[in-house]
Amino acid sequence: MFVTEAHAQTETPATDVAPVAGEHAPVNGEAAHGTAVGAPGESHSGVFPPMDTQFFPSQLLWLAISFGVFYLVLQKVILPRIGGILENRRDRVALDLDAAERMKSDADEALAAYEQDLAAARARSHQIAADARDAAKADADAERAEVEAELDRNLEAAQARIATIKQAALADVGQIAEAATAEMLSAVAGLDLPGEKIAGAVRAVRS
Repeated sequence: MFVTEAHAQTETPATDVAPVAGEHAPVNGEAAHGTAVGAPGESHSGVFPPMDTQFFPSQLLWLAISFGVFYLVLQKVILPRIGGILENRRDRVALDLDAAERMKSDADEALAAYEQDLAAARARSHQIAADARDAAKADADAERAEVEAELDRNLEAAQARIATIKQAALADVGQIAEAATAEMLSAVAGLDLPGEKIAGAVRAVRS
């Protein structure tokens, strides 16, 4: 065995007292141990037991056993739990990264759709402005054409009235000229000519 027995102390002389009935007599080792422990006057070794060379084999044995047990516990219990925790965290991080990637993709798609809608709205606004400008120009052209047509009609009517007035004035001038000519001939020359000749002479002069 690795564990060595302690050095037995010198037995004390046995007394003459007989053992009580029912009790067994102590063996030599027990007597020696009891004597070593119970005798306060006995001397002990001055070396600290863990540093005593006679206990090194047993200490190495218990160290190997403890290390083996710790290694088994570490391999069978602690390391699998740590590996499971790391695997769970790795899976959670992978899921979070996938979710972040999906959210980024959705955000990019939403931004692209927003920019497309904004471009379409700008195009529609430009088209509406162009249509309004064209409609206003068409209305202005139509109104101007209507005003010009009204002015043309008024001008034609004024010219017609001027022509009528001119013709009436010319007719009056002819009559006035014929009357004046007849009076002048009668007063100056004492001639009394018929109206047809005087009208013919006036028309000949006017033409």
